[in-house]
Parts: sequence; structure tokens; C-alpha cells
Amino acid sequence: MVPEDPLWQRLEAYRIGPPDAEFTFAQRLARENGWDADYAERVVGEYRRFCYLAMRAGHEVTPSDQVDQAWHLHLTYSRDYWQRFCAEVLEAPLHHGPTAGGKAERDRYYRQYAQTLASYEKVFGPSPADIWPDANRRLYVDPLARRVQTRNYWMVPRRIGWAVMIVALLGISAMIVWGLDG
Repeated sequence: MVPEDPLWQRLEAYRIGPPDAEFTFAQRLARENGWDADYAERVVGEYRRFCYLAMRAGHEVTPSDQVDQAWHLHLTYSRDYWQRFCAEVLEAPLHHGPTAGGKAERDRYYRQYAQTLASYEKVFGPSPADIWPDANRRLYVDPLARRVQTRNYWMVPRRIGWAVMIVALLGISAMIVWGLDG
């Protein structure tokens, strides 16, 4: 059972980054991803569960995108990650390897992620879908998304964007027609 495993106890007790930091790891994670504080805290909890699976599942594991964002940020706390987390909490290195790309790699990660979800369910019960989407969404749909700096761009839902574009084009067309008549 997970709660009795010393690894899980160390993971639950572990806090990322300096204990006296005013701007916590979860706050930074929230800011960098546009999440609210509660959601970021939940992602940090899921990151702990992912790390537990990485050490105990008996197979390679693949994180959800949200958990991967937590892992990426944690890696930037390099001393904390390697000297405290890996050495003292996990008691083993946990390397992050990016995909080499291509269909074969995507298919491999699809299978690996599906296996990760199955292992998650065996150990922790059903995974939260808002953090751990199904394998198809994780590996075939979501990778088509782009991260956007929202202070530089307006984000408009597609259905509204099309309507705005049509109205704008009609307005430009009308100005051209009226300009030619005048």
C-alpha cells in the first residue's frame, strides 16, 4: 500500500525549493502556466504521484502535459532537484528525456502513457481527467496546441473569431465600395 511505503512518505513530506521562499514553487507554476493557485497545487500533488510511479511502476512512465510542466520547472531548481529530490527523496536519479520525434516515437509514448494511466489507477485509483487526459488527447490532440504569451495576444474563441473576421471583411468591403462610389 502506498501510504506505508517510505518513498511515498518522503514524497508527501518533500517541498520543492527553498523553505523560506516568498514565491513558492506552486505559485511560480501557476503564473507560468496561467493556472489558478488551487489547480497548480493539485498539479504538484500529481507530480508527486508521477514520481512515485516512475520509481515503482516497473516500466517507463510518461507524464501528462501539466505534470510535465511541473517536472520542467522543478528541473530549473537544479540543486534542489539533484541534491535533495533525487538523492534524498527518490534515492535514485530521475532523468527527463525528450522525444526524438516522429510517428514511431509518438506511438511509443502513446503506449507508455496509456500504461502509466493504468498503473496510476492500480496504485491511486482513477486519475483526475483535468490533469491526466486520455492517451489520445495527450499524444495526438494536445501536441497540436501552442503556448501563447497572453499579454501580447488576444485570445478569442474560434466561433467568435470567425464572426469578427467576417464582420471586419464586410466592413472593409463596404468601405472600398463606398470609396469607389464617392
